[in-house]
Amino acid sequence: QVQLVESGGGLVQPGGSLRLSCAASGFPFAIVDMSWYRRAPGKEREFVANINFSGRTTNYGDSVKGRFTVARNNAKKMVYLQMNSLEPEDTAVYYCGWADFWGQGTQVTVSS
Repeated sequence: QVQLVESGGGLVQPGGSLRLSCAASGFPFAIVDMSWYRRAPGKEREFVANINFSGRTTNYGDSVKGRFTVARNNAKKMVYLQMNSLEPEDTAVYYCGWADFWGQGTQVTVSS
């Protein structure tokens, strides 16, 4: 069955960095596009980034452009989200997903 497991979240100070990872299994990872979304308390789900199957094409939400970078390793069935210059507004649960499948999420908290 489809499994998506996010990791790498935590507490970081403003201006800091985190790298999220997502381990995928149970579907043809190398031929599908992958996405990252986030949900902050009291807010709707927000698009963060996506990456096409080959890794050559990426897109980012306006609020993270220039600070976040999405990447993937098809051999390892992993997708990553490098987050730099983190701001308190980036505090949320981050999810990776494909089609209608999503992981359990990983909490990112940006606070001094």
